[in-house]
Amino acid sequence: MDKRLSPSTILLLTIAPVMWAGNAIVGRAVHELVPPVLLNCLRWSLAMLILLPLASWIFRCNSGMWQAWRRFSLLGLLGVGLYNTLQYLALKTSSPINVTLVAASMPVWMILVGALFFGGTISRRQIGGALLSIAGVLLVLSRGDWHVLLALRLVPGDLLMIAAAIVWSFYSWLLTLPHDPPAIRTDWAAFLLAQVAFGAVWSGLFAGTEQWMGAQPVEWGWPLIAALAFVAVGPAIIALRCWGLGVQRVGPTVAGFFSNLTPLFAAIMSSAFLGEAPHVYHAVAFLLIVGGIVMSSRGR
Repeated sequence: MDKRLSPSTILLLTIAPVMWAGNAIVGRAVHELVPPVLLNCLRWSLAMLILLPLASWIFRCNSGMWQAWRRFSLLGLLGVGLYNTLQYLALKTSSPINVTLVAASMPVWMILVGALFFGGTISRRQIGGALLSIAGVLLVLSRGDWHVLLALRLVPGDLLMIAAAIVWSFYSWLLTLPHDPPAIRTDWAAFLLAQVAFGAVWSGLFAGTEQWMGAQPVEWGWPLIAALAFVAVGPAIIALRCWGLGVQRVGPTVAGFFSNLTPLFAAIMSSAFLGEAPHVYHAVAFLLIVGGIVMSSRGR
């Protein structure tokens, strides 16, 4: 594992939150067109079909995937099935600003999960970096006015995002364990497909439960089809590939700080769609978040 933040690693770990910001916006936009759990199932099923021509060999008996099925099933459950289901549910049952605020706790959970379950260490620089990064997120969410934060109230849906952040922390740390078959580990499409294949099964089970409980009907149309195409390619395949490679290079703790760029990019995208110009506090928040990343990476 290379603990230095090279330009290519920074790019990888920045692409992921850009895609996730788009995912949050699109997920919120179509929440009335499709049930959240079914949206996650459709998203990853489509992603699996896209990856299939690139790495269908993993389904052979001697590929190594079946021998390591427990690991890939767990990665698929955490990174594909649970995290994204919880995120879409949170977008439906909670306000976007609350969801983003709760998701800003990701670096803290990365540090705690690593220390408690994976033998990670906690340094004062990492704690300071986490505080800087979270301060940047709070600045974005408050739009430069701290009174806005005082008016926030957490609702039951926000607990889903706390659970999602913890799930993603476990997923990210599991990526660092060298327990994958060599042929699959060195083939990016195969590594993703092995996770997505099992994750699609988990997502299907969750979606089936949702339908059995009486979910809303799907309103098919070009808006939903376009949304599915985006979330399957960008936030799913591209983001998952970039995140996994970045985590393998610098570890989950440093990578976790990059997740706090997501609300900043989401705010910028929202401003762009609404025709509003970025504000000074966006630049200050960016400096705070980047400062947290730099402080944490130097503390390793």
